[in-house]
Amino acid sequence: MIKPKTAAEIDALARGGARLAAILRQLANNCVAGRPVRELNDIAIDLIAPEDKAAFFNYRPAGASRPYPAHVCVSVNDAIVHGIPSESDHVLADGDLVTVDMGLLHDGLITDSARTLVVGELTEKKSALLQTCQQALEAGIAAAKVGGHVGDISAAIQAAVGDEYSIFRSLVGHGVGYSVHEDPLVPNFGHPGTGPELVEGTVVAIEPMIGLGTGDIITDPDGYTYRTADGSLSAHFEHTIAITAEGPRILSQE
Repeated sequence: MIKPKTAAEIDALARGGARLAAILRQLANNCVAGRPVRELNDIAIDLIAPEDKAAFFNYRPAGASRPYPAHVCVSVNDAIVHGIPSESDHVLADGDLVTVDMGLLHDGLITDSARTLVVGELTEKKSALLQTCQQALEAGIAAAKVGGHVGDISAAIQAAVGDEYSIFRSLVGHGVGYSVHEDPLVPNFGHPGTGPELVEGTVVAIEPMIGLGTGDIITDPDGYTYRTADGSLSAHFEHTIAITAEGPRILSQE
């Protein structure tokens, strides 16, 4: 069941989202060659204001064997999402593809956002992958309108991705705000006019996740990290948005 947010709650989410965006920007700036991934979790902790909390830390989704043990998700190269930096021995190197993904609890409400970047030199192949994923996110956001349906968002993302890249179909966006995961689920593929109706005040995290390989995924023994089954690279971009009478409002930007 979708739980719409009030105008005051949406404003509060935007304030928290601006803080989250600032943290992600600084984390991205710290993704440099020679830095242990483990340090990014420590940096995230230092960047969170005393009155705020990392929404993922100690969060235990349904079916998980343990709570998530880090304050930010950091996924490198073939890791698509939910990589655990506090348990990583990887040291960033030139050419690494890095996704930083974080939720922030501010004023009792949660925003969620992610971005993928390349450490060092950005090749044409990697640039095209990131650009396509960003454009898919933008297309999904543009399709999020009052009176529309979740399938409108999904179809717009799928069309923007096209046939050159794979979509990880078991990994989807979701409602957010009162908790990390709420209704509705927002797949990255689908048909216009299908799925739940988008009512005013709906807040969702739209997050296309695409890759260069087959689209099949595996889960690490840590229980959280999803990887491409064939070891290929992936990208992940995400914004929390509110669906308003004036159009979609991005809540996770500075």
